[in-house]
Amino acid sequence: MSEKIYGYELIIDLSECDLEVITSKRKLKIYVDTLCELIKMKKFGRLLLPYFGEKAQYTKGYSLVQLIETSSITGHFSDYWKKAYLNIFSCKKFDPHVAKKYTKEYFGAKRMKSRFLTR
Repeated sequence: MSEKIYGYELIIDLSECDLEVITSKRKLKIYVDTLCELIKMKKFGRLLLPYFGEKAQYTKGYSLVQLIETSSITGHFSDYWKKAYLNIFSCKKFDPHVAKKYTKEYFGAKRMKSRFLTR
């Protein structure tokens, strides 16, 4: 009996990101909108994009949650460390190479680690 695949998850850790991008609510919204177009995902509801964690310098930054019809896109951004941590999970197949290339370029990251899982 072969195992069924429920979904696909891309985990991306970016370092040395462009601070002007990861601290801009408008630019983060553009990122999500364009990413959804590129990987052919349909957004479900509005983007949640709070800025919080201001009690400690290393925890403050934006977090995002965009539900998509087949699951979600989430991200957490550290102003202090200039890092971004993103997860794309979908029951529908998508091209992880397209998502990685766009994400690294958009955030101006100097380094990227990623992992692609089938679940």
